[in-house]
Formats: sequence, structure tokens, C-alpha cells
Amino acid sequence: MALQINATNPEHPALLLELPWHLPLEEWPKEYLVPLPRGISRHVVRYARAGDEVVAVKELAQRPALREYELLRDLDRIGIPAVDPLAVVTGRTDPDGEPLECVLITRHLGGSMPYRSMFETTLRPATMHRLMDALAVLLVRLHLAGFAWGDCSLSNTLFRRDAGAYAAYLVDAETGDLHPELTVGQREYDLDLARVNISGELLDLEASGALHPSVDPIEFGTEICARYQGLWQELTRTSVYPAGKHHYIERRIRRLNDLGFDVAEMQIEHASNGDSVTFVPKVVDAGHHQRQLLRLTGLDTEENQARRLLNDLESWMATQDDYAPGDPLGARPEVLAHRWVREVFRPTVRSVPPELRGSMDAAEIYHELLEHRWYLSERAQHDIGLGTAVEDYLRTILPKARDTLRPTDD
Repeated sequence: MALQINATNPEHPALLLELPWHLPLEEWPKEYLVPLPRGISRHVVRYARAGDEVVAVKELAQRPALREYELLRDLDRIGIPAVDPLAVVTGRTDPDGEPLECVLITRHLGGSMPYRSMFETTLRPATMHRLMDALAVLLVRLHLAGFAWGDCSLSNTLFRRDAGAYAAYLVDAETGDLHPELTVGQREYDLDLARVNISGELLDLEASGALHPSVDPIEFGTEICARYQGLWQELTRTSVYPAGKHHYIERRIRRLNDLGFDVAEMQIEHASNGDSVTFVPKVVDAGHHQRQLLRLTGLDTEENQARRLLNDLESWMATQDDYAPGDPLGARPEVLAHRWVREVFRPTVRSVPPELRGSMDAAEIYHELLEHRWYLSERAQHDIGLGTAVEDYLRTILPKARDTLRPTDD
């Protein structure tokens, strides 16, 4: 069977052909590889460079490779945070004509880290709670979309900074299944697997001395269940309000917006006696603030980053002479938003030298600078301004962090 590359982009096959497909992945020469931290996997995985892109290459049998490739494409279509599938390579043979395993190729998620790399410096419990929050949000989003993961764990997840929190991305979809809707049993099975897997992974870290002494692996494994259940309940519960109290429904929708979700479809029923109204969110989509920021500015960020940038944008708008909400003669929000990107956001981010940014993307850098501005302003008891905060951040914060920041590969 001849070598075949099934790719999502017509440009990728030409770039991928330059890689040494005649060799087992474990034997690839160093000149093809990129030394990035890898998580634990049941398969051989390597990072390689294909043109200007860094890709993750995973060896596995042909059938599961093709299946995972299609599942990742499905997740991409429905907007679930997961690694981006690029291609499947089949028909590999070694120089003697012996068959080699198929490979699945995904795009490296810039700025992301596997959990074991994060534990190289012992994480504080507060940081671990944020990881559990991120993983719970990811699992809820998967279940709302009808995806049963089948192997939820820290090992099968990548984490990116998200304005003081973390965003979680699915890495391994090999055991997953996509359905129109999940049953309670399917969701509970996934959740129980997550609890067992996470506890086991943390026990392994404890045995190696990489776990904070105050962290109980079993308790943290159970925590994912509580956080998941609380979020699922808030997103899906039925509310009964007194008739005429329509602002209660609006308040519930705003609370969901604050959690980062939009109500795309709802069901409202009046009781037969007319005394009450039943409200059920039927379709809930994540990314409320992401979509709002993208619509206004064209910036594509994580959800918490978007929330923080929107707050700064709104504060900046209020200082503009032509900002007049509701006045048809005032500048439209989209016009002001693009002016903010051009005059505030981009110049501020560009003031941080690329070699000092490490794995932080532009939105995370801007968040860090806003945080530093707040800290200095609190200490000075007045607003010190963004320019002063940037100068102090470059002088006092980045030099200390330089050794721990990893250069970005995208």
C-alpha cells in the first residue's frame, strides 16, 4: 500500500511529506523534532516541525487513527476546545518494506502545557483548584454537546493560561463517542472515570514527591464531581417564577452569561392557572464573552481573557468624547472597539519584547499588565496609568520570570 496523507488543508500534505515516514516514530532524528513537554500517552507521541508549524505526531493503528481524526473534526465543527486535527498518514513502510503504524497529526496548541510539566514546580492548592475548575467546564461542555469522552483525565488534557485561571483542551478523543444527547448514565460514567483517573494521577505525583503536602489526591479527585455537578445544575435546571416576573428570567440568563454561557434556545411555559412561569434553558453555548469580544474587536481569546479585556474596553470607551450610548450621533461601539485595539491593546502588547513573552499570548500579556497596573495603583492609592505599569512590569517582573517562561512556537 502506497503512503497516503489525508489532510484537512490542501497545503499540509506537501509540508508533511518532508518528514521521515519510513522510520518508526521513536527513531526520528533530532533535526525533525521540537523539544516540547509531552504528557503521558499509551502511544508514542513526538512534536515535529512541518514548515512553519509545530505538529504533534501520534502512532497508532489505522482504524482508531481515522476514527479519532473524524471525532476531532466533529469537535472542531461544534466549537469544543480540543486539539486541531491536521492529517492521518497511512501506508507507511520501513526501508525493508515492513509495515509501520499509522499516525495521527494534530496542530500543537501554542502556550499549552501537560499537567506533569506544570507539576515540575510544586503547584499550590489554589492553582490545582483552578485546574479542576477548567477540567469541569470542559467536561460539561462536552456533555452538553453530546460527547461521551470515555477517558477524562489530566493526562488527556492540555491547559492554557486564561487571565489568572486556566482553559482546558481535550487531547485524546480515541475513546470518545458523539451522540445527539447523553443519558444520565453516560454522564455519570464519564464523571466516575474522571474521579478515578485524577485521583490515580495525583497519587502517582505524590509518590514521586511532586505534589504539595497539603493536597489529598482522593479529595481532589472527588472535587471534579462536585464542581461538575454544580455547573451542570446551574446550566440545565428548570426554574419556576411567579407570573409577570419576567425580569427573573432575564436575571437567570445574565447569571449564565456571567458563567460564560449563552442561552441559544429556551422553553417557557405558563401554568394552566396562570400563576407561574416555567423556564428551561434547552440549548446552552459556551463562550459568551469570547463571541462578544470577537464581534467587537476581531480578537480571538480564551473566555476569561475576553471578560477581562471587555471590562477594560468598556472603561476606556467611557473616557472617549464621542462615546454616547443610545445617541445616534455618537460613535458605534464597533468603531470605538477597533480604535481601542489600534491605540491601546496592540501598542501595549508590542511594548513587551517577543523574546520575553514566553508562552503567553497577546491577551494573556495584556491581562498580566492590567493586573500589575491594579497592584501598583492600590499601593499608590491612585491610578498610575497603563504606561507606568508597563515600564515597571518590564523592569521588575519579567526579568525574574525570564528563566521560567518557555519560548512560544507559534
